[in-house]
Amino acid sequence: MWDIRAFSPLDLTALVFFVAAWVGYSLAVQRRRGDRLSLSQIMNRQRRNWAAQMIARDNRVVDTTINASLQNGTAFFASTSLIALGSVLTLSRSGDDVLNLFSALPFGSATTRATWEIKVAGLAVVFVYAFFKFAWAYRLFNYGAILIGAVPPKGSGAPEDVMRRAAERAGAMNVAAGSHFAKGQRAFLFALAYLGWFVSAPVLMLATGSVVFVMWRRQFASPIRAALLAEEDHHGQ
Repeated sequence: MWDIRAFSPLDLTALVFFVAAWVGYSLAVQRRRGDRLSLSQIMNRQRRNWAAQMIARDNRVVDTTINASLQNGTAFFASTSLIALGSVLTLSRSGDDVLNLFSALPFGSATTRATWEIKVAGLAVVFVYAFFKFAWAYRLFNYGAILIGAVPPKGSGAPEDVMRRAAERAGAMNVAAGSHFAKGQRAFLFALAYLGWFVSAPVLMLATGSVVFVMWRRQFASPIRAALLAEEDHHGQ
């Protein structure tokens, strides 16, 4: 029987810090506004711009190819999530030798069999979450392909507002799929931070802070983001 009392106050503090960092970062990426738009939000604009360009094209070969590439990448990560989950379940059967190995690492701490199993279960939950996000993103990209095909072709005689709304639906579906894909990738990165808990609670907090810093920098201070904003400003003049 699992007992949360098997963990020290420092372990519980590190776990709360891990969860708070994950939730807080996710909210920050989605809700920043103005000049502090995240890279993901900027790319969502480009997804909508891509959808709007479909109206001007005679055929949709380019659009279906792009959507298929996005869907294939999502399928890869979904299958990787299952492989990682299988590895975690195998890890749960590890014996005392593994426990001794982690406790012998620098900054490592002694771990009981009960706490080991709880930590492994937590890592499994992270990969299950990632799989569901990737699987749903794959399905949404599939829906997006259907909506791309539903956009009336140029010269069909369909009213312009009908074509525009159809393109907006396709763009909104692509944005939703991209959002779930990003959440799945984020789970992978936080899984790397979670591995620090197998060593000790301070390592978990350090790894979590490092992962958040790297992701934050890529979303809000990367050269890619600056280049996209500069291009938008150029076209807006």
